[in-house]
Amino acid sequence: MSDDVQDGFVRVRLDLSYDGRDFSGWAKQPQGRRTVQGEIEAALRTVTRSTETYELTVAGRTDSGVHARGQVAHVDLPVELWEEHRDKLLRRLAGRLSHDVRVWKVAEAPSGFNARFSAIWRRYAYRVTDNPGGVDPLLRGHVLWHDWALDMDAMNEAATALVGEHDFAAYCKKREGATTIRTLQVLRWERRDDGVLEATVKADAFCHNMVRSLVGAMLFVGDGHRPVDWPGKVLAAGVRDSAVHVVRPHGLTLEEVGYPEDALLAARSKEARNKRSLPGSVGCC
Repeated sequence: MSDDVQDGFVRVRLDLSYDGRDFSGWAKQPQGRRTVQGEIEAALRTVTRSTETYELTVAGRTDSGVHARGQVAHVDLPVELWEEHRDKLLRRLAGRLSHDVRVWKVAEAPSGFNARFSAIWRRYAYRVTDNPGGVDPLLRGHVLWHDWALDMDAMNEAATALVGEHDFAAYCKKREGATTIRTLQVLRWERRDDGVLEATVKADAFCHNMVRSLVGAMLFVGDGHRPVDWPGKVLAAGVRDSAVHVVRPHGLTLEEVGYPEDALLAARSKEARNKRSLPGSVGCC
């Protein structure tokens, strides 16, 4: 599969952020549900006075209620349309989009760029407070309240068994034909000055519900309901465990997406399309 752009078109990268509270996730959905993709595509169509909708490709499809600070997408636009609107597109989008979604940058993408397949990592943050009084009202849309005191050191100790390349089937919602093998690069908790516990979760890619399931397992360790070695044992079992709770989406934010240098974009895009298997496992591609 090639990332060559069709003749007469130019690939445009968009850097954007959104508050996911009132969106039914990123991807367009039937029955008129409000989605981030739908909002931006409609705004692009309006501000460029186009009769056609130009489809966005995104680095990571966020679920309903999940936020993004550093989301990346691309869209292929006719060269003439891009040349006509490029200098005014950002300001016109700002005037058209709702206040809970912003496009911060639009620029012609380098050769070989694909917002999804060229990415080499995604970094999420999950925020939770164990303050017995609850969540600061000004943070309630972005911080989960956990009604038990949390032991951050125990959570970080448990996380060590999960970092690395593994089959995360025990922490993912399985999708037909999709692999659950991922390389988890960072899983670390820190307590901020305001008492909020913040998890940094970084991987080459994530499968469905993976971050929120990992956080759910960590919280059970942190509040003493499960031993430190429990999340690692769940991972090794390789099947969904009913005790792993998928935490609520509003505490989760996609913070940043990483890409290689321009000369490596096409190679990375090709590599990312290959279905992975762990050493010694059965399978091809």
